[in-house]
Amino acid sequence: MSQFFQIHPENPQARLIKQAADILRQGGLAVIPTDCAYAFACRIGDKKATERVERLRQLGPKHNYTLLCRDFSELSTFAKVSNSQYRLLKAHTPGAFTFILEATREVPRLLMHPKKRTIGIRVPANAIAMALLEEMGEPLMTSSLIMPGDELPLSDPYDIRQSLENQLDLIVDGGYCGFEATTVIDMTDDVPVLVRQGVGDASGFIVE
Repeated sequence: MSQFFQIHPENPQARLIKQAADILRQGGLAVIPTDCAYAFACRIGDKKATERVERLRQLGPKHNYTLLCRDFSELSTFAKVSNSQYRLLKAHTPGAFTFILEATREVPRLLMHPKKRTIGIRVPANAIAMALLEEMGEPLMTSSLIMPGDELPLSDPYDIRQSLENQLDLIVDGGYCGFEATTVIDMTDDVPVLVRQGVGDASGFIVE
């Protein structure tokens, strides 16, 4: 049975954040809030936790995970960012965007697109997620909390608890989260490409 932490969405309790980080460091699989929706989260490169996500969501081995980073400098450790991309990324982080970028050697192979060697990376505008990332001192690997047969992610922490408490190590209740996904921007070429329109305003990336 999972731990169920009720953490304040604006002023996260340091004690609970530390306990949550300890669970993740020990190989735990968690559900945490972000600025868009709840997401599965585990330590970067944790193969067993990744396999648990794949079983729960009935995903194939080629599923693209997203790295949740605490700031722009951490993002640039795991993705190659050119000078021309820097200004655009800096202006839209933190926020409701997932950026597809060329991965650096710091990214575990299981996280990369198998052919393109790209990685999805985002910096969330959510106090709980940011506090957890600060405590961890490293990114978290995340996947949307969309269960098999569903089109939208689970958004109520009590529904999440009822459905998944026996299959997770931690559920962080940060209040109700929305249904919408991040806006996905492919930054691997010179001109950014809108892959998915979500919460984030993509107008700053569109070249007329």
